[in-house]
Amino acid sequence: MEYKKGYVYELMDQGGPTDNREPYFREAVEEMMRARTLCAKANQTLPDDPAYVGYLEELFGRKLDDVRILTPFICDFGNRVKFGKGVFINHSAILSASGGIEFEDRVMSAPGLRIASINHDMNERHTKYTYGKVLVKKNAWLGMNVTICPGVTIGEYAVVAAGAVVTKDVPDYAVVGGVPAKVIRYLDPKEQKE
Repeated sequence: MEYKKGYVYELMDQGGPTDNREPYFREAVEEMMRARTLCAKANQTLPDDPAYVGYLEELFGRKLDDVRILTPFICDFGNRVKFGKGVFINHSAILSASGGIEFEDRVMSAPGLRIASINHDMNERHTKYTYGKVLVKKNAWLGMNVTICPGVTIGEYAVVAAGAVVTKDVPDYAVVGGVPAKVIRYLDPKEQKE
């Protein structure tokens, strides 16, 4: 069967499933190899050498003059990640981005961020995948070693405590922590600065 270019991404946007045995999945494999190669090159460049940013700009297909990402950094689908302005991603982040990841303006992340926008089918886990876009809204702050699961939205000005595993949406201005993450308290919107 013939598949049009981009068909695999249409399936990902619909939540899947995709099947890695199907010919349309080759396009995804090619992007994974491109992304892994560019991340490896960025990670092999000394952190004080601004050349590493060029590899990341190629990975994401955009200038990163308003985004700062520290290496080491891993992302498997650069074409599935969107950044707003003033985003900061600290070192050792891993973005499993096939389902889509979007960071709105001024999101900041401590070291060790983990985001998954893909999951394995429970019954056909070696061949079929499902997807859920992850959205991190403006001014959210993600603590050290936070894990965000597929399909989750982190609200505006939300704070995710270190080590939290976020399995469901986080409301605006909420402070969440734990495994799975639960609301600890809410911030006063009047006290938040841009």
